[in-house]
Amino acid sequence: MSLSDPLADALTSLRNANRIRRERVDLKASSLLQDVLKVLRQEKFIYDYRLIDDKKQGVLRVYLKKADEPVRKITKIIRVSRPGLRRYTKKEGIPVVLNGLGICVLSTPQGVLSGEQAKKRSVGGEVLLKIW
Repeated sequence: MSLSDPLADALTSLRNANRIRRERVDLKASSLLQDVLKVLRQEKFIYDYRLIDDKKQGVLRVYLKKADEPVRKITKIIRVSRPGLRRYTKKEGIPVVLNGLGICVLSTPQGVLSGEQAKKRSVGGEVLLKIW
């Protein structure tokens, strides 16, 4: 069975694992998902992630929390741009999520960036998700 939106499937798995307070979750690997996880790690929404080679597509093991490390609690994850309706924004229109308490993740010509990084670099792009 092929997925039409693997990023949305991965975000749903993250949301569900966070809701039941799991320490880790395994996701199907993709380069886009790896870049999104890098941004979430920089913004302290996840603790860490590792790529595990399984001789197929690969598995991304995401560590959601650790006892001694401060990690933001994921309250909500919303997929903004989807295959049926792509959402793009200019640098002036990058959304602010909950007055700065959350972030948005954008796919830009300079790579996958958070909303703040995109504003600093003065680039726009496709708004992939919002998280708080």
